[in-house]
Amino acid sequence: MKLLKLKGGTVYDPTHVINGVARDIYVRDGRVIAAPGPDVKIDREIDCTGKIIMAGAIDLHTHIGGGKVNIARLLMAQEHRDNAVAATEKLRGGAGGGAATTHITGYRYAEMGYTACFEPAMLPINARQAHLEMADVPMVDRGAYALLGNDDYLLQMMARGREQASINDYVAWTINATQAIGLKVVNPGGISAFKFNQRKLDVDEEHSHYRVTPRAIVRTLAQALHDLQVPHPLHVHGSNLGVAGNDQSTLATIDAAEGLPIHLTHIQFHSYGNEGDQKFSSGAVRIAEAINRNRHVSCDVGHIMFGRTVTTSADSQAQHRGLGFADPKRGVIMDIECDAGCGVVPFRYKDRSYVNSLQWAIGLEMFLLVDDPWRIFLTTDHPNGAPFTSYPRLIKLLMNRHFRREQFGQINAQAQAMSSLGSINREYSLYEIAIMTRAAPARILGLADRGHLGAGAAADIVVYEPNDDPELMFAQPVLVFKGGELIVRNGKIERVVFGHPQVVKPEYDKKIERELSDWFDRTQSMKLSSLRITDDELCACGPGARIASHACLRGRFHV
Repeated sequence: MKLLKLKGGTVYDPTHVINGVARDIYVRDGRVIAAPGPDVKIDREIDCTGKIIMAGAIDLHTHIGGGKVNIARLLMAQEHRDNAVAATEKLRGGAGGGAATTHITGYRYAEMGYTACFEPAMLPINARQAHLEMADVPMVDRGAYALLGNDDYLLQMMARGREQASINDYVAWTINATQAIGLKVVNPGGISAFKFNQRKLDVDEEHSHYRVTPRAIVRTLAQALHDLQVPHPLHVHGSNLGVAGNDQSTLATIDAAEGLPIHLTHIQFHSYGNEGDQKFSSGAVRIAEAINRNRHVSCDVGHIMFGRTVTTSADSQAQHRGLGFADPKRGVIMDIECDAGCGVVPFRYKDRSYVNSLQWAIGLEMFLLVDDPWRIFLTTDHPNGAPFTSYPRLIKLLMNRHFRREQFGQINAQAQAMSSLGSINREYSLYEIAIMTRAAPARILGLADRGHLGAGAAADIVVYEPNDDPELMFAQPVLVFKGGELIVRNGKIERVVFGHPQVVKPEYDKKIERELSDWFDRTQSMKLSSLRITDDELCACGPGARIASHACLRGRFHV
């Protein structure tokens, strides 16, 4: 029942429209509380005068758990040797880099002021392993989006013309059984089509076996989540990732939603035109204009940063295309039973490369041309575009146009000539950064008690020292609190804690389980009952874990 007071900090809390106002923050029992009366005893007071206070940051798209992440670690042995981290009396050892080990992942996130992370591609049949792995990531709350849209069961339902209500039951069952917080589709139908030797599948092309289109898959799954009132809209990894001219596929995907909420993930990889001598150009203006017009659409960027990383994706079709560009020359492309695929390919982004340079510029164009910071999110699609540890440098690029122009002037000259980035003067404010990295992710995920500093919020709080260099400021917070406990001081771990799984539990007709049980008996390597993860089992995954189940309520985010 001890009461903590953070005195006089300059607060940025967009959820409550607080833009740089000096406020006192009070914390009791892991929650922010309203200001107590004058006679209430303050057990601990920290003077934050002159400091900046925000809620803990939230990464809504980062690959931190699941089989593909472990394959990436196996492929990047040299990176592990080069980025080895020794154990201390307080911290476990491990390795950093693009495929960092679990504990190092948690430490690095917390050291930057992040307190929640969401794995965007959890294969249902692999959900148990993914949750076990995420539970081994300390310091942050976690959640995951279940993958559908390339699984044979859904494609058969659609091919046979099953009614939307039955598909809704299947979607809701999947989210419940896998203990997910949302649903993702990767290259809708394309991963399955790859198994039938189709090397591409555009939005209005038919799957050669099931005769359904990506357009229909997106529309059907978006409708299911809308009907079920799942807060987070369909998380869409669109068709033709990385292909010149895929901006047209992205526009068609927006159209496919027919006004229903969708979230376009790592949009940078889906914003390529095919103009110019190289037949590769920026489509960022067209895509940003479409997002600005369509308020049912949100996106995260998946920005690239130059250097070595490893690409991990369920999109085996796209990863197969990219295998020839692997650096070093190795990779894994695999099919996964009746559900999806997997591709892991090491990669190096080079600032002398025309294509890589233009990708870098396209990401920044998207950040700066989408008007509404509530509908665009700071991601690098970790580790696909870059490790998440590059976020402070990316924030500096958004907040400082002089630094951005300096960096722009160092990339491939042909790419500079094909980009509008040099003429964009916009600079993000601290308030907009707080929206993009705190308030908006909480809102779009339905996390009513995260991303803000109002009464009742989880006391995930970050205190920064103001600095003219945003990179230095965001790389090393002065203080980070998780659930009211001080876990980071001056960018160093003070105390190791473990977060909690975040889930939603939409309702469904239990009759769907009889159909699914027969399907599993005939086609899968496990029984239906073995796939389902119980609440007790999920809590047992991590030390002291408690499930945070968030309400299914429509209208939390989109208008």
